[in-house]
Order: sequence, then structure tokens, then C-alpha cells
Amino acid sequence: MPSYAFRLLNVFAESTFGGNPLCVFEDARGMDDATMQALALQFNLSETAFILPSGKASARIRVFTPASEMRFAGHPALGSAHVVRDLLDAGDALSLEFKAGVTPVSARGDVWTFTAPQAGEPEIAGVDAPDAQIASLLGLHAQDLLSAPLWVNTGADQLLVALRSTDAVRRARPDGARLDAWPANSLGRRTAYLFAFDPDRPQRVLSRYFVARPGGGIAEDPGTGSACANLGGWLLGGGHALPAAYDVDQGETVGRPCRLRLAVTADRGIQVGGRVIEIGRGAVAL
Repeated sequence: MPSYAFRLLNVFAESTFGGNPLCVFEDARGMDDATMQALALQFNLSETAFILPSGKASARIRVFTPASEMRFAGHPALGSAHVVRDLLDAGDALSLEFKAGVTPVSARGDVWTFTAPQAGEPEIAGVDAPDAQIASLLGLHAQDLLSAPLWVNTGADQLLVALRSTDAVRRARPDGARLDAWPANSLGRRTAYLFAFDPDRPQRVLSRYFVARPGGGIAEDPGTGSACANLGGWLLGGGHALPAAYDVDQGETVGRPCRLRLAVTADRGIQVGGRVIEIGRGAVAL
């Protein structure tokens, strides 16, 4: 009976029980797709990562939600890098191969930073729904919108909704009874990343990320690195001054405060970082 070792980590964590929880399997050789998917459902975290050998990077990472595989995800990138460094004694600069491409990852201590796979020219598109409808689905008013919602893709396409105030971010209450009206991304996932710039704290952003559950209802993710990278793409698409750097706070409403560090470089690179804390290890027998 094969045994597979895993680690439990909190990513974007400023304290032991903050951050976004992640499970990383140290060596997924011998697992088929169905087993990885079943393990992701077993752990029932927002994502579970599986480390495999790579011919083009320090390691290959596959990422599964409880319902499907993802081409790229931010907090699995950072958490997996933390594990790969330890397993391979790889140092503080390494690369990870995802389905979306090879992603450079680097560390200063336990603070890890990834570069978005599709940074320089993000894919940006309008939404096939009126602004007022999107606002209503989120439990908000059209006047709460700072600008029209957009699809942005720097590795995983998501719906970005810029709001006029941090109060509007906190007031959002997505309507789970109207999921059929939510726009879906290329993988059929219905998500929304809400954010607002904090007028009282320069270079700070408050954000929330919602995703429709496959069986119904809406979940809120504590810290979403891929969406933070897409915020960098939103800044690029809007012609904002470069370089730019923000601390992005997420997760306060679900009791898992996260701090994400976003930087958009003068050459249009998008970097997202955060602290990784390991809290446990174990193994499963299959």
C-alpha cells in the first residue's frame, strides 16, 4: 500500500493561524489524475498541490480544487516553492512548471514571491453583462463600482470588480440564489475579485474573492495570489504609473487575515509575494 507524504502550510500568513491553508504532496509520482482529484476533495481546501519532477524547472506542480484542476494558482505556487526548497535544498531562487507555464519564484527567508506566467501583456476583456447586473449579483449598487468589471488573465482568468470604497468591499454580499446569472470564466468557474484602494493608507488595497461552489452556494477565499496578479494586470491595462507596489489585505471577513505584496515593475513584470508558515506534516496510505 503506497504512502504519500504531505505538508500543511499557511500562505500569505502574518501569524500562525492567518493566511490561506494549503496542502502540498511532496512526491506525487504514482498518482493518477483521479487520485489527485480525490485527495483534493478529501482535504477540501481551496487548492491542493502535487509536486512532480520537471524537465524544464525545479519541479512541476499540479493544482486541484475540490472540483477541478487549475492551470495556475498563486498560493500553491508560493507554498509549493517553500516545500521544494526544503526537499531539494534548491536555494532561494527556483522555478516551477505549471500548466500555464514556467513561473520564477524567489524567497527572502520565508517570504516568497512569484512572477505571473502571463505578466507583460495580460489578457483583458469586457464582461457580457451590464454593470448594474454585476453589482446587484454582489449585493451592491451600480454607483459602488469604480469602473466597469473586466476579465483579466495573467495566468488564470478571473472577473475583477473595482469598487469606489473599502466600505463597499466590506458590504458585498453575493447572491447565491442567482448563480446562473454569474459570468463564467474559460474553465466554467464563476468568481469575482472585489477590491478598493484605501484612501487613508497609501499603497494599501482591500480585497475579497468569491467563488461559486460546484454543489451550490458561494465560498470566500482568504488569500488569492492569482487574483492579486490579475490586479497587477488591471493596473497595466489601465495605464497606471509604473513601477507600482501595494500591500493587499484579504481574508478579514472570514477570520483568516492575509497580506499579499503586489509589485508591477517598470518593464511590466507582475510579482506577488507573501509569508509561508508550515504548521504540520503527515502521510496518507492509498
